Amino acid sequence: MSLQKKYTGIIQEHVVDQGFTLVEIMLVVIIIAALSAMVIPRLVGRSEQAKTSVARSDIDSHLATALKLYELDNNNFPTTEQGLQALRVKPTTAPTPDNWNGPYIEKDPIDPWGSQYVYVSPGKHRPDYDLYSKGKNSSSEDDDIKNWD
Repeated sequence: MSLQKKYTGIIQEHVVDQGFTLVEIMLVVIIIAALSAMVIPRLVGRSEQAKTSVARSDIDSHLATALKLYELDNNNFPTTEQGLQALRVKPTTAPTPDNWNGPYIEKDPIDPWGSQYVYVSPGKHRPDYDLYSKGKNSSSEDDDIKNWD
């Protein structure tokens, strides 16, 4: 037997043994599907957590600061009728602010679910104002994000 035939036979046998079997491929697909089933729901849940965090930040920080600046300039908070728009445009309804130095915010605030924040002054839960988002469902109080809790 020649040396060339001997090496050719070894190479051919080795090439035949290099592929993946259907069982191995199916096992990899099942593992990937199982991992996806565990990871994807967690990522989707994080989206709602992020929206809640943004709403909480808007209420407790951004809008609270703008309202405090308005109050420092004008000695009172905007009325319920004037609403949060008073932070962007000088109110024309009574009591009209004499020292309005706004705009205190760049645009009318919208919560992460696309609804307007609810502003009531004087508040029912706090003496100065109540400020809240109706949350994901925009109706019941179960998921509201409020400045009084």
